[in-house]
Amino acid sequence: MKDELAIEAAALGDDDAIRAILTRLCDTTHMGFAAVARVTEDRWVACQVLDKVAFGLEPGAELDVQMTICNEIRQTENYVVIDHVDADIAWRKHPVPIFYGFKSYVSFPVILPDGSFYGTLCALDPAPRLVSEPATIATIESFARDVGTLLSARIPAHSAPPAAPSAPDRPQAG
Repeated sequence: MKDELAIEAAALGDDDAIRAILTRLCDTTHMGFAAVARVTEDRWVACQVLDKVAFGLEPGAELDVQMTICNEIRQTENYVVIDHVDADIAWRKHPVPIFYGFKSYVSFPVILPDGSFYGTLCALDPAPRLVSEPATIATIESFARDVGTLLSARIPAHSAPPAAPSAPDRPQAG
């Protein structure tokens, strides 16, 4: 049974424009899974999902936040881009890619217009994908900004996440 946060996250993600961004993200990265997730200190909840690789998540589903790279995104507000886990010394022994079995990955912070961190826009694939090109990164950053704007318009004022200081620069972390 889903609790209030999971129900709210899935309701916020139930948006054709967000689904279109996930489709464009998969098209841009050639990855088979994309999601918008609500990420808090102790929760990772899928808001919306596009799953062409049978990863097995649907809106409202949860992952253990400690077993996500999105948790690192929440802590730093820096994006992560991995072309090929096995070829990346920083990621090839990291427990998250090993646990989930993906070879390529991107995750970008979703920052609401008020500067608060909402969650992440992420994509992954079981095959290596070239996603670290500057133009690709710029496109995904734009998608993440668009998601933040869309979510902000849908969040009731009383349930907006608390504002957090925003990092001035969000460099590539992987």
